Amino acid sequence: MLDLNDVALFVQVVREGSFAAAGRRLGMPANTLSRRLQLLETALGTRLLLRTTRKLSLTAAGRDFYEQSAQGVAEIEAARLALLEKHEAPRGTVRIAAPADFFEQLAMVHVAEFMARYPEVKLEFLLGDERVDLIAEGVDVAFRGGVLDDSTLVARRLTESALLLVASPSYLDRRGRPSALAELVQHDCLVVARSGNRAVWRLQGPAGEEEVKVSGQFVSNTAQSVLWAAQVGLGVALLPSVVVGNDVLDGRLEHVLPAYQRDLGGVHLVFPGRHRRTAAVNAWVEFILGRLRYTGRAG
Repeated sequence: MLDLNDVALFVQVVREGSFAAAGRRLGMPANTLSRRLQLLETALGTRLLLRTTRKLSLTAAGRDFYEQSAQGVAEIEAARLALLEKHEAPRGTVRIAAPADFFEQLAMVHVAEFMARYPEVKLEFLLGDERVDLIAEGVDVAFRGGVLDDSTLVARRLTESALLLVASPSYLDRRGRPSALAELVQHDCLVVARSGNRAVWRLQGPAGEEEVKVSGQFVSNTAQSVLWAAQVGLGVALLPSVVVGNDVLDGRLEHVLPAYQRDLGGVHLVFPGRHRRTAAVNAWVEFILGRLRYTGRAG
């Protein structure tokens, strides 16, 4: 039978990069760790690690096994810490990385509500559209969209996310509602770009991936400004569902050609896999989940 303790030891060794470093963190002799991992390899019937005098590296099987087991080990550790901290009042600082327009999505009144509920918790926001190194920046939790390619992070999915075509009812009443993707060439389209007023929009539709070359008078390099332009009737926009969701629900924008979209891989809360999640971080996460509508924007 597979010993799950040995799986946890394997994950720790990979994270630390050596038996010696993992042994220091765990308070266990390096040769004991090596022997335990040999037992794990025997139980699995495959080599996980390549050992040399200078370095430790993963085999292809070891890499696959790590990617499939690391998050589970981190979640078990988080559950253990949650039990320990169940009766601890949340306190301390929660450092949060989020997109630059985060407070366009989350009403500040909700932040005030959280801080009133947990007066011993300090919220520190690091806002920007660049992905930061969570470990280097001391970030406790980050909001991220798209495909996650860092296996050292623990992720919790908030919502699906996709690029949708939208326009205001007033624009569509004036210019007509397109019935095919190709008809967008006759429409004013709001282009997210750094230069030029043309773009190629690639979307998944009933016949697979299709593309259309669009143009328009309004061009900007931020999704938020394109959203505002769409709201006042300047044209058709292609924007993430987490940006336009509330406007579609409230009728300020219409979903155009709903059979066409492009998957963005979802929106996640992500955490550094090596760090313990404090009671304050858990309180913030559970609070924020209760304030987000299914679109991923604040309700």
